[in-house]
Amino acid sequence: MTATTRQKILITGASSGLGEGMARRFAAQGRSLALAARRLDKLEALAAELRPSAAQVAIARLDVTDLDAVPVAFRALAGELGGLDRVIVNAGLGKGAPIGTGKAAANLETVQTNLVGALAQAEAALEIFREQNAGHLVLVSSISGVRGMPKAQAAYSASKAGLTALGQGLQAEFAGSPIRVSVVAPGYIETDINRGVKTSLMVDTDKGVDAMVAAIEAEKNWAPVPAWPWTPIAAALKYLPASISRRMV
Repeated sequence: MTATTRQKILITGASSGLGEGMARRFAAQGRSLALAARRLDKLEALAAELRPSAAQVAIARLDVTDLDAVPVAFRALAGELGGLDRVIVNAGLGKGAPIGTGKAAANLETVQTNLVGALAQAEAALEIFREQNAGHLVLVSSISGVRGMPKAQAAYSASKAGLTALGQGLQAEFAGSPIRVSVVAPGYIETDINRGVKTSLMVDTDKGVDAMVAAIEAEKNWAPVPAWPWTPIAAALKYLPASISRRMV
């Protein structure tokens, strides 16, 4: 299967931000979409808007931290679309506080959503893909997962590093098979998670979504997004000595 044949696409966290943006892009290309998120009202409004251009739109209310609900929702959405060609594990949370400052709940919720919830989604998606012997799993990680971040970003960074490691393990397992696994790592893209961040590296939502869709369609193992400047920045964060890299974070 090639990127052009991935017609049946499931996106979690689809009610806003990058998930909503990707849904709009794929709908404009006439793909069939399965959209999941916690906010059903927003999903219903988005689905109504996309149905004239998309081949099909199915929706489901889903909190990815409800681990028992994830495979049920994925199966139901796959049934409505007649299978799944691609699953984009996009649902995520950006809460956080410096560890040990009495705000553990925010950090635990972030890890539960970004890593445990993502693992539940990968389990559900790959069960379907193994049965089909085909599919493309996309894990939306972050540049923050390349190197441990300090203070309020520590738990978020750890959750995304874990998600990247999960993707790498799955890539090794499915190498040479009809099942593809991609890890996409956005930098600063204007979304709710990054709202209020002051940096010259921020790109607007439309440009970020375009870069995300292009990276996903390319089906690379690892894709910083946008590629410039995040590919060299990611390499620097990964390989430079800690005495230097800590100045970058």
